[in-house]
Amino acid sequence: MKLTKKDYKEILEACLETGADFAEIYLEDKIANNYAMINGKLDRANSSNLYGASIRILQGVEESFGYTSDLSKENLLNLARKLNASFNAPKQKIKFTLKEEETPKIIFVERSASKTKLKEKIKLLARAEKGLRSFDSKEIIRTNAVLTDEEQYITVINTLGVIKKDLRSHLRLSVSAVASDGKNMQDAFGSKGGNCGYELFDNFDIEKMGYEASETAVKMLHADEMKSGKMTVVIDNGFGGVLLHEACVHSLEATSVAKGSSVFCNMLGKQIASPIVTAIDDGTIPNAWGSLNIDDEGNETKRNVLIKDGILQSYLVDFRNDRTMKHGITGSGRRQNFKYSPTSRMTNTFFAPGDSTFEEIIKNTKSGFFAKSMGGGSVNPATGEFNFAVNEGYLIEDGKITKPVRGATLVGSGAEILANIDMIANNLEFSYGMCGSLSGSIPTIVGQPTIRVQNITVGGKGN
Repeated sequence: MKLTKKDYKEILEACLETGADFAEIYLEDKIANNYAMINGKLDRANSSNLYGASIRILQGVEESFGYTSDLSKENLLNLARKLNASFNAPKQKIKFTLKEEETPKIIFVERSASKTKLKEKIKLLARAEKGLRSFDSKEIIRTNAVLTDEEQYITVINTLGVIKKDLRSHLRLSVSAVASDGKNMQDAFGSKGGNCGYELFDNFDIEKMGYEASETAVKMLHADEMKSGKMTVVIDNGFGGVLLHEACVHSLEATSVAKGSSVFCNMLGKQIASPIVTAIDDGTIPNAWGSLNIDDEGNETKRNVLIKDGILQSYLVDFRNDRTMKHGITGSGRRQNFKYSPTSRMTNTFFAPGDSTFEEIIKNTKSGFFAKSMGGGSVNPATGEFNFAVNEGYLIEDGKITKPVRGATLVGSGAEILANIDMIANNLEFSYGMCGSLSGSIPTIVGQPTIRVQNITVGGKGN
């Protein structure tokens, strides 16, 4: 049975019976597909449907949250009363009128996942595999191409009077290659994604992405081990932005700032980075992987300038944490699905381009390390201290990129990185990933131009 506006209002009013001052209903219907080709053969073609609702009730910053897959009015009323039992205060005089509002459009889909034939999707995987295998080497022992698409329909209803609906169409093609010489193994990756339709791949060179992954895996297999030490590090554009994302901007999310557990607490208006650094989280880039028409609290996404000319300008703040911070919400309330309560999260996060060229940065670096492709790592959000692997790295000698080296790690803190950036190129690029945190795993872009950072500790096993 389809719920009406009257039903929504009755459920929300039930949430408020025991003294709460805010309530929200979140409805979701998501169809997700996952296809994979391993070593040139189709390995899987799976489809799933996630369907349900959650209710969130707030009294100040105290929260009661629950979810269900039974979307009948009776069940949602029962859930509302079960959750409101967490509070025990007189009912407040909260009046609201629900009004469905038009959702702003920055996401436009031409060829949706549901209208794209399976054979077209398999052809994309085959092209990726062809690219992976086009690098002729017997040392490539495994190739993998994965295509995921989903259509997520959501509705947000709350006691601020909001009824907003949205459709998200996330789509990503990823490739990986593993090379081995019988003793050691090295892998390399590539991906392309967006909140859009299959038109994403119309002018994209899938074969090249596959070829470069295999080429990198073999190149790193034969590289020397990196020597450890403090040195000048040039971090390439694109996925190099994972350092900004993990070591810096997680510490700007209200999730940690509101609790006083961030290294950047009480730093608004203060210098936290080199004067040439501007960092942005922008959820409004049309059809970008991390963009949304609205966030998961029904707010329009924004272009949030977090750091401008080295000065901290803004945190990323959701509705609940803003009750503590009094900062203003930033369109950053996100969740993986209806089973999670929303909190402050990133969208598309990147360093703004600078005035240098890539060539100038390398030429002006007498000796150092070039981190072309970053890997995984760990971060302490309270301190910003990190340890990140470098998937593809090279030495810089006399202003030139020379021999490849493997096994390098970058060790330091977000504050240290921000302060020691002394050159930024004009070659901004984005990379596509999934970010995991309290409200689940969500699509986010990490990005940056090529940057140069002084005095980073580089770990390695070389002599």
